[in-house]
Amino acid sequence: MKVVTAESLREFRRTVGEVDKGILTRVAEIIEEVRERGDDALIDFSRQFDRVEGEYSIEATEDEFEAAREHVTREKGEVLQYFLNAAANIRHYHEHQRESSWMFTRDGNLFGQLILPVEKVGVYVPGWKAFYPSSVLMNIIPAKVAGVDEVVICTPPNIHGKANPLVLTLARELGASKVYKLGGAQAIAALAYGTESVAPVSKITGPGNIYVATAKRLVSGFVGIDSIAGPSEVVLLADQSADPELVAIDLCAQAEHDESTAVFLISPSRSFIDQVNMILDRLVPTLERRHFIEPALNLNSFAVAVDDIEQAFDIVNRIAPEHLEVMLDMDSSELFTRIRNAGAIFIGNYSPVATGDYYCGPNHILPTNGTSVFSSPLGVYDFIKRSSFLSISESYFREKGPEIEAMARFEGLEAHALSVRKRLEGPRGE
Repeated sequence: MKVVTAESLREFRRTVGEVDKGILTRVAEIIEEVRERGDDALIDFSRQFDRVEGEYSIEATEDEFEAAREHVTREKGEVLQYFLNAAANIRHYHEHQRESSWMFTRDGNLFGQLILPVEKVGVYVPGWKAFYPSSVLMNIIPAKVAGVDEVVICTPPNIHGKANPLVLTLARELGASKVYKLGGAQAIAALAYGTESVAPVSKITGPGNIYVATAKRLVSGFVGIDSIAGPSEVVLLADQSADPELVAIDLCAQAEHDESTAVFLISPSRSFIDQVNMILDRLVPTLERRHFIEPALNLNSFAVAVDDIEQAFDIVNRIAPEHLEVMLDMDSSELFTRIRNAGAIFIGNYSPVATGDYYCGPNHILPTNGTSVFSSPLGVYDFIKRSSFLSISESYFREKGPEIEAMARFEGLEAHALSVRKRLEGPRGE
């Protein structure tokens, strides 16, 4: 890893690259074709992009669910149970995020807010080679905890028109109602606008490639989306109380996502950084995904020896990382007063990012590209909406109405003012 000065990272902020105009144009064309031709366009695109052959049904059938369950139980039963164990932890964690409607009365008037779940959610799940079962859990569980009635999944088919068996099995276990064998931008278009086979949803979540991300960007506003995810990133803040080998492994663990991943090591000890770099030199060539790790460590990664802990946290908060691992000889309660911007925080020598990515409960769909300065991990709150309400008494209206009328007239909204004036001039209640 390149060793740089604290000053060079003080103003660091990753930038979100512009969408390739060619991709933007092609995705827009795909969306428009799905809107115009419906299922016929979806089938044509599945044959073109996913090389689907023979008979092909857009929606997974009950027979496919049963066959998938039998296959997964037989071939991957132990791993399936691990994912179900993780699902229980994730559900328990997200249950703490539930919000309740509230109301209060003041001077005989009623005020409040209704907390209501989104009615229908579509989850995009990458398929086959890019399939990460943990993402199925992280999307469906908070939606169901929020009370969403219907969660459907879109996932790419293979050449035989079949969905990944583990997607089908987890979808059924977690309460998804339907699985559509659709991938790419066409899947996002179908979820947003609907076709003969796919009913439109209110919100779309889930990761995907650049075509999926671009499609989500284009339909955003017509439907809700979770976020436009950028390359993954981690900041590891460690002092000499940490094990340098574990630090090196954790840096590689994040770098193995792809070559655009950014990893940072911040430490008050230059000698500790040197130890970590020596271990990386030895470790990286032994790792299977070194073709991703090496360019990530060489191009997008930095190590810095800070003057003190205050400077370290200043840099962390400026980077606003997706993941922050903290291995410091410091009480966790003190950490919480210093960390202002981070998607997920992993504290201590036994809390690597993998514990949160897979098993322990927090969501692994996190703000990237420094967006943790204003956004949060995916959660129950992403699947609810709020409606304010009020009920005003006549006596309060007659007392405050002239002020409301005057404010409306000041803003030049005559009909607003008239709606108040006519009530003030009308008959008084008994």
